[in-house]
Amino acid sequence: MSAIIYLKVSREKSLLRKHPWVFSKAINKIKGKPMLGDTVDICDSKGNWLARGAYSPESQITIRVWTFDQNQQIDRDFFRNKLLNAQARRDWFIEQGGLTGYRLIAGESDGLPGVTIDKYDNFLVCQLLSAGADFHRYTIVECLKELYPGCHIYERSDVDVRKKEGLEPITGWLTEPQESTKTIIREHGINIHVDVANGHKTGFYLDQRESRVTAGRYAKGKTVLNCFSYTGTFSLHCAANDAKEVINVDVSEQALDIAKENIELNNLQNKNVSFIKEDVFKLLRRFRAEKRTFDMIILDPPKFVESKAQLTGACRGYKDINMLAMQLLKPQGTLLTFSCSGLMDAGLFQKVVADAALDAKRNAYFVERLHQAPDHPVSSNYPEGYYLKGLVCQVD
Repeated sequence: MSAIIYLKVSREKSLLRKHPWVFSKAINKIKGKPMLGDTVDICDSKGNWLARGAYSPESQITIRVWTFDQNQQIDRDFFRNKLLNAQARRDWFIEQGGLTGYRLIAGESDGLPGVTIDKYDNFLVCQLLSAGADFHRYTIVECLKELYPGCHIYERSDVDVRKKEGLEPITGWLTEPQESTKTIIREHGINIHVDVANGHKTGFYLDQRESRVTAGRYAKGKTVLNCFSYTGTFSLHCAANDAKEVINVDVSEQALDIAKENIELNNLQNKNVSFIKEDVFKLLRRFRAEKRTFDMIILDPPKFVESKAQLTGACRGYKDINMLAMQLLKPQGTLLTFSCSGLMDAGLFQKVVADAALDAKRNAYFVERLHQAPDHPVSSNYPEGYYLKGLVCQVD
């Protein structure tokens, strides 16, 4: 019999709205002795059943809800159906974009808290970041083997958040080891190298797929500075859409090497594409001193904020880099700027960019808003799933 978690008086409101988290401070008492990752029932202070979830005693999020249906058991059929439903929700845009790489499971937004699964051609990459996800790893992997026969499954549970769950980082094969962890995916007519073992996140930034297409639409005939370029995928769309010049900037030589390979993979060697290994902040200041200007700048920096305590400092960082970019833009220039920090909400990000325009002594016009690709959905019950914000600005 499952252990039962009883909440304090009036602490059931978020569960009644079907939000999937229960924080430690909301818990009154525990009946039974649940272990890490065990399935527990959640009741209000009067004993009314509310939900069923995974227990994580070391985390501030003590329970992550699996189901709000009292008749639903957390078994193989549960996980199999979640995978099938997630795939069905994605089939339309996979076909539309000719995609061979996409996010299959986006954690809480797909009803599987702590589970991320990305598909790269014939590779499936799993991140199992919560106690419940880790507890059910065997069942999840067996379901993937059944539903995606022939796919190689690799684990990238090498994220710090596992420590908050009392779990150690894990990476490695979940199916028969393969000689290579590299593959090629295709999206919207562009081919991209992916290394599932060594690339960022699960191997690649799938969430920027639609924004890369948008960048291509703005790039024709323009000189483009692609900052924090990583493996150069924004640049692929810009070059393919006849940008006059594209400059990739990243601090990682390994990433730039892959960016060069991506240019060759797409037969874009005849385009005017170059690569600079340097810190973006330092380079932008040097370009400003040299009075260099560009028609279009892309800012896709790494996450600047991991906690609320870092938010003020992150705002300063976003403001500084957007100010520098605007100072380097020609009149009527185009800025694509992004924040992947979940704690930076869309309104605050727009305000930071607006303040950057003031400091740059430029006028900025927000002409388009960008966000994470549709395989990174935001459940109506889980607004925290919205993390990637982007703005297309025209700058006078």
